Amino acid sequence: MSPPAQPPGALTIHFRRAADYLALTKPELTLLSVFTATGAAYLASAESTSAILLAATFAGTALVGGACGALNQYVERGHDAMMRRTDRRPIPAGRITPRATMFFGVGLALAGLIVLALFTTTLATILAFGTIVTYLAIYTPLKRRTPFATIIGGIPGALPPLIGWSAVTGSVAMGGWALFFILFFWQMPHFLALAWMYRNDYARAGFRMLAVVDASGASSARQALVYCVALIAASAMPTLVGMTGTLYFVGALLLSIVFLALAVRFMRERSGAHARQLFFASLAYLPALFFLLMIDRR
Repeated sequence: MSPPAQPPGALTIHFRRAADYLALTKPELTLLSVFTATGAAYLASAESTSAILLAATFAGTALVGGACGALNQYVERGHDAMMRRTDRRPIPAGRITPRATMFFGVGLALAGLIVLALFTTTLATILAFGTIVTYLAIYTPLKRRTPFATIIGGIPGALPPLIGWSAVTGSVAMGGWALFFILFFWQMPHFLALAWMYRNDYARAGFRMLAVVDASGASSARQALVYCVALIAASAMPTLVGMTGTLYFVGALLLSIVFLALAVRFMRERSGAHARQLFFASLAYLPALFFLLMIDRR
């Protein structure tokens, strides 16, 4: 006869609670914001790079991104409970209360804005505040009203490079806009593929994603293809504005063509497997592109 199971110790309970609070920040999306913002700050710092400035950009963006994730889960807690992909998140699963989540998210937002205001620039702080507002007050409610919300959501999603660039220079300039457009056009096939993979979940929760409104998937595949074509042009912008050299230009072109080829295949056969391949290719594309930016910056 096996001994009775022992209750978890205090350390285990604290670890699980910490893991739940981390999950509220949507770490996968927050890391993307931190990665692109800090990378943009590095690219904007011409000859010398201030470790303090990079650290402040990293911390401020991480806090603001985590706030957006937590407050988004607070607002959408009822809808998250309807989807298999999200019903085990901390709020719908009952592990963290909505009230605690709201205070946690607001606290992260204030901390992030304070860090950026104290250690970077006013413009970076304003852009970070704009990210919070557009993500929570515009994009989040629009997801239940129109498929156009994905395009609106691309704006706060693409602002982190401008935050990073302006944190160093106090302006956005062409280099910052080049990174903004890369991230904006990259997001579209990324999220269109994700929405197609989980279209039944989104429909169940009442989100009017393009994959839900057009059940054939033709519109999703067509738009993914169009944005991949636009991404080819956007990815060339850093070289055209003098940020990078030939190595980046050739590498970016090859990466973008491969990404486009997967979008073409998804358009020809709108299967879950092809959507998944396009989605995972998007996850590889952005780090590879930023790696080329870092090693070939001028």
